[in-house]
Amino acid sequence: MASNEPTKKLDVARGTPRGTSMPTPPRATPPARPAPKRVGPFEFLAQVRDEGRKVTWPTRKETVVTTVMVFIMVVVASIFFTLVDQVLRYLVTLILGVGA
Repeated sequence: MASNEPTKKLDVARGTPRGTSMPTPPRATPPARPAPKRVGPFEFLAQVRDEGRKVTWPTRKETVVTTVMVFIMVVVASIFFTLVDQVLRYLVTLILGVGA
């Protein structure tokens, strides 16, 4: 049975046997990380510009096709949810007899 560290500690405190009689060895502490180097605003903007050059930007055609597809999906989703809403309204009216 798998368990996490707090559960193991609780079981050890209660005296519940856990498979092996040997306690788990303590974990080694990770080495301390050096403090990150601080950069000024101009160096930051230069880094942003360099990263922007690495981006593969879409072509105009890809952007237009993607935009058209988004609009089509919005229309399809709105029609679908309108139909589902009307069917549910009809069923509730039929079952409860409210709003007839």
